Amino acid sequence: MKEIDWANLSFGYMKTDYNVRCYYRDGKWGEIEVCSEETLNIHMAATCLHYGQEAFEGLKAYRCPDGKVRVFRMDENAKRLQSTCRGILMPELPTERFEEMVKKVVRLNERFIPPYESGATLYIRPLLIGTGAQVGVHPANEYLFVIFVTPVGPYFKGGFAANPYVIIREFDRSAPLGTGIYKVGGNYAASLKANKMAHDLGYSCEFYLDAKEKKYIDECGAANFFGIKNNTYVTPKSTSILPSITNKSLMQLAEDMGMTVERRQIPEEELATFEEAGACGTAAVISPIERIDDLENKKSYIISKDGKPGPVCTQLYHHLRNIQYGIEPDVHRWTTVVME
Repeated sequence: MKEIDWANLSFGYMKTDYNVRCYYRDGKWGEIEVCSEETLNIHMAATCLHYGQEAFEGLKAYRCPDGKVRVFRMDENAKRLQSTCRGILMPELPTERFEEMVKKVVRLNERFIPPYESGATLYIRPLLIGTGAQVGVHPANEYLFVIFVTPVGPYFKGGFAANPYVIIREFDRSAPLGTGIYKVGGNYAASLKANKMAHDLGYSCEFYLDAKEKKYIDECGAANFFGIKNNTYVTPKSTSILPSITNKSLMQLAEDMGMTVERRQIPEEELATFEEAGACGTAAVISPIERIDDLENKKSYIISKDGKPGPVCTQLYHHLRNIQYGIEPDVHRWTTVVME
């Protein structure tokens, strides 16, 4: 294997040694299989291809300064996948099986786990697809669960830095009672056009308002939104937002820091009152928001006056990362050591 330039990795796919797979057939899950193939052999009438019967997750493994490798809150990823399965009628993978497969795939690909302080991590991608052939719109009778890994660099090239966002009204990421609360590929396909529009306009990401009234803050592209003011952490409550494990963790850390946490509807005009704001998710942890432009109404909500991350975002970011890397005490027992 040629030497990997850990410090200059992009957030993209790199071939690794192994993936792990598990098939659902005849009403039950089979044994865990180890595979070195990068491709899947599936029927052309598989439900994942025609009716979007697929779900995925995203989590990371961290090589820590104490030499151990840790994974962050994988039980929450298992629960979220189970929620998606209930939403689109796929068989639920038990949490124990999910965790066993995560540990196995990380250990099998140890040489691809980036060193501590390289700025890179090992991204873990679980994927569940309907493989049974169907022409009518029905759930499949067979499924494949696969987990692959790839070393990745920072999601945003600038790392932990304040970024500009733009409100896109022409498109909705998901409907209020649709699949927005599930991690299915269709939600991301629905965001591609708006995301391209934002990039073409020079912004780091698009910003969505609620699909029903176009009055309230919904999501930042593929990430949850939070705002900080008056020692309060405010994040949207909506029936179309994916429940972010990172956001859930940040809410707990904000409470630990003595802040009040509010989950509620946030009118667009309230953006003008936030002292700090950020987008949060597994890939970037926190992406602080410099400003949010509303081009249609010719408004610009300047959140970071000096264009830099604010003190609360900075504290939350480092606190969460230090827990993930085993530097600060893991009082909530969020991390799992998968390699000593």
